[in-house]
Amino acid sequence: MTDSLTLSAPYPASGPAAGDHFATGSSAGHGGPQRLLPAGGAVPVDLRAHLARYGALRHLGGPKRLIAEVQASGLTGRGGAAFPAYRKLAAAAGSRPAPIVAGNGAEGEPASRKDRSLLWISPHLVLDGLQIAAQVAGSRDTVLYVQRNPRLHLRLAQAISERAAAGMDAATIELREAPDRFLAGEESAVASRLTGRPALPGYRLVRGLPRLGSGQPVLVQNVETLAHLALIARYGAAWFRTAGTADEPGSTLVTLHLPDGQVRVAEVPLGVPIADLIGSGSPVQAVLVGGYHGAWLSAAHAARLPLANSALRPAGATVGAGVVAALPAGRCGLAETARVARYLALESAGQCGPCFNGLPRIAVAVGHLAGPRPDPRARADLERWAGLVEGRGACHHPDGSVRFIRSALRVFAAEAGLHEQGRCSGTNPEPFLHLPADPPLDDSDWS
Repeated sequence: MTDSLTLSAPYPASGPAAGDHFATGSSAGHGGPQRLLPAGGAVPVDLRAHLARYGALRHLGGPKRLIAEVQASGLTGRGGAAFPAYRKLAAAAGSRPAPIVAGNGAEGEPASRKDRSLLWISPHLVLDGLQIAAQVAGSRDTVLYVQRNPRLHLRLAQAISERAAAGMDAATIELREAPDRFLAGEESAVASRLTGRPALPGYRLVRGLPRLGSGQPVLVQNVETLAHLALIARYGAAWFRTAGTADEPGSTLVTLHLPDGQVRVAEVPLGVPIADLIGSGSPVQAVLVGGYHGAWLSAAHAARLPLANSALRPAGATVGAGVVAALPAGRCGLAETARVARYLALESAGQCGPCFNGLPRIAVAVGHLAGPRPDPRARADLERWAGLVEGRGACHHPDGSVRFIRSALRVFAAEAGLHEQGRCSGTNPEPFLHLPADPPLDDSDWS
């Protein structure tokens, strides 16, 4: 393994989508391991190259020993919640009947590119992890649940066929398509989709593993988590902990939205300074950490923090979906927030009042605040409505949306004051944060 920060370059012409970006090797201001992604560029890794780099998949022993090794490694889920990976594996190992194992590559967060980059470049690491999880769970059935993208699905189907021809997988692997919805990757939404129902999140918190209508449990792990699992199975917990911090070990993939407009994927050690990720070139006024359920931080505050939950949580943020977006000077932070707030409101699953009624009202108010001469009472109204929505949704969507909007009210308070005077500091009206061109607007888009 080499030790340099992995940064990205544009997707090759054969990549999943025009305008997306893949991760390639390039040094930057902070050293870090290249574990999940190759150093040599954005070329997809075939099975032969995969085995040449990592060797055959080795197991550290039976399920109990592997679970203990994952616990010792400190691996947490890389899908956003940072839940200890060993706890899900232990629940799966103790479940009867044996669960279906689902690799979650839905990546409904529009600002994220990390999962699709990993699946395109290093699919065999993910598929190795899927097999390891199936072994621990005692399952012979796995599903790879991936966003709609014909070229990516073709790439993954080819990788699965390579492995089948080599006779290296004990469990079957089925590719399933995830709807292009923000919440389609939520754990209970994945379970719902696997039964043929819409990918809607469940009403209540699920204790233990979610279950299908038949009662069969489902072990859902993010695809990056699975790739780390494959490496821990090969090299062990002590090796995994040679990157990151004592409390938050390992490397992680992040999607960087740089102030010059470039979007890159990087593999970095947890605990890397955020300042190292965004660089010191173009002036930055604020940094969004964690994605659209994350939080805005002022540029000065973000520059003092590492990319670690222990440091970010007191500031109201988390690593979350692994998104770090540096908003350049000359863009209106309120306008950017209003665009995303409208998108989040449209992405409501429509299952509860706080989301179905509250988020649209809040989004309209943020849009009003981003306009010229808003009512001075608008900010107080937003805070009050946010309090009415928070903690009352059928899923986490209202809470995440409120977190994002409240952070904007704090960080862009001075900008809101300018708008009340009929002024705006923004000089560039071009949108900075990425959103889908055509947000889905009807229930059929959940299937």
